[in-house]
Amino acid sequence: MCCYDSGAKDVQNHRVQTMNKTAKSTCDSDRQSKKVKTSHGSTQGTQGQKADVKGCAAGKDACSPGPERSSESSHTMQKRSQKEAKSTRSDSPSSQQHLMKTSSAEDEKSDVDLYRDEDEIQKELQDKQQSESAAVGETQSSVSAAEDLQTYSQREWKGNTTKSLLIRKGYETIASEFKLRRVRGDNYCALRATLFQVLSQSKQLPAWLHDSDISEWPKETQSDQDFIKEWQFPFETSKSKVQHLEQCLELLKQRWEESVQCRSLEERERMFQEVFRGHDEEYELLEALKFLMLRTAIHLHSDMEKGSDVPEFCWLLYARDSSKCPKMFFTNHLRHVGFSGGLEQVEMCLLGYSLQQTMQVVRLYKCETEEFITYYPNDHKKDWPTLCLLTEDDRHYNVLVPKKSSKFDAYGRPKWNPPSDGQPSKTTHL
Repeated sequence: MCCYDSGAKDVQNHRVQTMNKTAKSTCDSDRQSKKVKTSHGSTQGTQGQKADVKGCAAGKDACSPGPERSSESSHTMQKRSQKEAKSTRSDSPSSQQHLMKTSSAEDEKSDVDLYRDEDEIQKELQDKQQSESAAVGETQSSVSAAEDLQTYSQREWKGNTTKSLLIRKGYETIASEFKLRRVRGDNYCALRATLFQVLSQSKQLPAWLHDSDISEWPKETQSDQDFIKEWQFPFETSKSKVQHLEQCLELLKQRWEESVQCRSLEERERMFQEVFRGHDEEYELLEALKFLMLRTAIHLHSDMEKGSDVPEFCWLLYARDSSKCPKMFFTNHLRHVGFSGGLEQVEMCLLGYSLQQTMQVVRLYKCETEEFITYYPNDHKKDWPTLCLLTEDDRHYNVLVPKKSSKFDAYGRPKWNPPSDGQPSKTTHL
């Protein structure tokens, strides 16, 4: 019995030794393989190290008794889980954004009152999305929606300086009769505000636009006065400058006709949203207004030289050293409008005369003076429509929208302060 036990022990010890030798030889061969692979380059050496690590780990698992092997396997699984966790944390930005959006959407849903009807909740979410879309659309528009004058002035002029108090008082004076549409603040703002008022208030086409083929005017001007070759546009075009101006004038006539034909405020608003988007079409219309000013300036100068009666502002327009004649006026002033400068007051008169519209401008910094409300031109025609604009500094112009009131006549002219024939306008407190 004792011999059998001792013999069995010898056999068992022999088996263990044999297994240890086999495992040791496997690890040694792996190490030799690592040395050979390392000598072939850094990339292959790295791969050999990875293979050696895996081989040694397999050798340890094979060589170790049961409890040790279980411990090593647990350690390997722990490392693998840590690696997976790290991989999850280093996801791509798009995945993170998706998770953030999902989380945000879930947060939004979590704020919803679960006791309300599903239809009511859905309607509220749709209204919220529509309001956000409207806000984005407004930021892209060149002319904002109408807003309360006093609310705007209190937001923009919060200080107690002399100028702030004066501007706020000016706003307060006209707040009961008008609302405000803010106009994009660039060097086209006077033209843009005027164009908006023309399209928003016109009830019929003016005779000069209805009876004439205005698309021929650039060609006629080019043959009489070689100005158009110096014209500059705020956008690129493959057409000649004469052809492009013809296109601008045709577009102005088309949009003016569409405005007159509008049957409702909603239809008119849709047209505004198409036009005043800061795209090429808007600037083509503004360049068309500049061409009308040039053509009118040329004709008025010709009448002055003939001794014919001309509006009073013509003498001021051509009395400047920088605009002694139409050529100088165009080169030094008009061609730069929209680029490096806006319209001066005498040029506002020319714009109104060119469109046959009386431009009533509320000049806030002139509050409590005779120049608080000024007309461009001041020797206007009685049957011309009146456009209402507002300025705080004679540089930037916004649009005034009359509130529904019986104080305005069919031409949009305020009854409380009708324009006078060539007489200086006086301040009227509303």
